[in-house]
Amino acid sequence: MKKVVLGFSGGLDTSYCAKYFTKEIGYEVHSVIVNTGGFSDEELKQIEKHAYNLGVSSHTSINAVENYYNSIIKYLVFGNVLKNNTYPLSVSAERLVQAVNIAEHAKKIKADAVAHGSTGAGNDQVRFDMIFNSMLPGVEIITPIRDLQLSREAEIDYLKKQGVSMNFEKAAYSINKGLWGTSVGGKETLKSNGMLPEEAWPTQLNSSLTSQDIKLYFEKGELTRVNDTSFNHPSKAIQYLQTIAAPYAIGRDVHVGDTIIGIKGRVGFEAAAPMIILKAHHALEKHVLTKWQLNLKDQLAQFYGNWLHEGQIMDPVMRDIESFFESTQQHVTGHVFVQLLPYRFIVNGIESAYDLMSNRFGSYGEMNSGWSGQDVRGFSKIFGNQTGIYHLIKEAADEK
Repeated sequence: MKKVVLGFSGGLDTSYCAKYFTKEIGYEVHSVIVNTGGFSDEELKQIEKHAYNLGVSSHTSINAVENYYNSIIKYLVFGNVLKNNTYPLSVSAERLVQAVNIAEHAKKIKADAVAHGSTGAGNDQVRFDMIFNSMLPGVEIITPIRDLQLSREAEIDYLKKQGVSMNFEKAAYSINKGLWGTSVGGKETLKSNGMLPEEAWPTQLNSSLTSQDIKLYFEKGELTRVNDTSFNHPSKAIQYLQTIAAPYAIGRDVHVGDTIIGIKGRVGFEAAAPMIILKAHHALEKHVLTKWQLNLKDQLAQFYGNWLHEGQIMDPVMRDIESFFESTQQHVTGHVFVQLLPYRFIVNGIESAYDLMSNRFGSYGEMNSGWSGQDVRGFSKIFGNQTGIYHLIKEAADEK
């Protein structure tokens, strides 16, 4: 009997896959769920019970939260990566670490095939396929929902006929929660105009909250302390900051982007902790990095975010960029002061021993102690020399 590893969430699509493999083609199904910060222990237990009720031979739950941070989120922070200057790549990054862990599990149990429940319409199918092709050469990839072009109604009808008991009601809003943010899809995001209503957001504003000042401490680019609380891993600092900031309804937006398969799409997201961390980290960097470090980082970050979004995390160029990002973080250490308010936050400033805005060299726009006016006069002449020559030659040539 062939063994298939099924990436399993417990939702409609993967439930159909599990039953289809066991009932229709007689595969030995090994379901695996990769927790990237979106499931409670109780939810994981319920998903495991559901998987066995569907007839799987084994079910494995992998806690990938720290691995998710170490392999992807860390570099999104180092690069201050926001897709289209808006989206922190919450789901994009999450799917990749899930795919990698599913592939590793398939290797471990020597599976003949690997499967996912993606449809033929979105980005996830490409991300899963590419990771599986790279890590599991020669292993068959099976995608029943995509290959059979199944509608939601057809899946429900099949499962009901098989005696499967589960919640078949389609929620008004689809929610995907993880360590680096929560995506929200609904009828408003299916068109080009319309904002998600207040009730659609997973975390509601606590209207009793007033302004709150918090202090974030970064060590070599990684968040290790929030106020006076230290953490043994940055993923825990992210989760803690989320509990503080989410009730302010911070980090909500709608992202408009280009899918890998060439169409436009909109998705809502809330990411209180990620947005605060990215902006706070960037503020610290602007004080401690040089002009050209910042410039080159911005260029590489845009490429890194786009390539990651399109599922190319296995490309060796990503390791090269990550090495550069890591190198730039050696002096990104210090405190960042943030004010939380309903629906928004303000980065008030930083403190760092590596702050290049040091008054040892003078005050911007006023006095300085590192150079004289004559120094600047000579510098300005030389610095503009090439442009001056260009205009003189052009003027002489035009007159002829």
